[in-house]
Amino acid sequence: MERHQLILERLREKKHVKVLDLCDELDVSAVTIRKDLKLLEEKGLLYRTHGGASLDNPYINEKPIQEKEKISVEEKSNIAETALKLILENDSIMLASGTTVQQLARAIVPLGKLNVITSSLHVALELIKNKDVEVIQLGGPLRHSSGSVTGHYAQHILSNISCNQLFLGVDGIDLDYGCTTTSLEEAVLNKKMMDCAQKTIILADSSKFGKRSFGKICEIDAIDEIITDDSLPLSVKNKLLEMGVKVTLVKKV
Repeated sequence: MERHQLILERLREKKHVKVLDLCDELDVSAVTIRKDLKLLEEKGLLYRTHGGASLDNPYINEKPIQEKEKISVEEKSNIAETALKLILENDSIMLASGTTVQQLARAIVPLGKLNVITSSLHVALELIKNKDVEVIQLGGPLRHSSGSVTGHYAQHILSNISCNQLFLGVDGIDLDYGCTTTSLEEAVLNKKMMDCAQKTIILADSSKFGKRSFGKICEIDAIDEIITDDSLPLSVKNKLLEMGVKVTLVKKV
């Protein structure tokens, strides 16, 4: 079909196309374009994304933390420095797993005493260097790929804990599907951590948007704030704001 060929040509040119742009160019309805995209996806020619389609696979496979640490290093460092300003004097916070959260742990210089509950062994090893940080390491089976614990024991410990803020790393943020990670067990624990915190803040560089992975943590509107880099498209930022999520964009230094 000629319409399908044009869609694929635009994808090859731009790597990503929007439904509304295709509607204008082809003078057809959004329903028609979405049907076209669904058919082309079933043929393995593209991947549907929020409001459009992409040549890149939006589904995240698990990578070891040593590999993740080498990705978007500058962006993660800048995001961590911005998140650092949210930690209050004599605060009690939770730090989940992830390389951006680990960057935050590395940067922490507490005002007064700081209580930190964490599921991540890597985060705990960063924090233990500071005598003014009281570290509570959650226990349970340790995932080799992330250095993070999962399981019922960690969830049981959290049933006795309440804190001010949770800083959460994710593998994917899909505006339709929600926030995800590569491990279902880790996703369940992250949700339990959210229940124990008054506020949940996601730390994620812009490459995580439009992606989804195996374990769903939560819907987008369950998040209070997302701190990311300023490469995030304005349309995505505006959609997040409409959903009640505060968005903080960090400029490159």
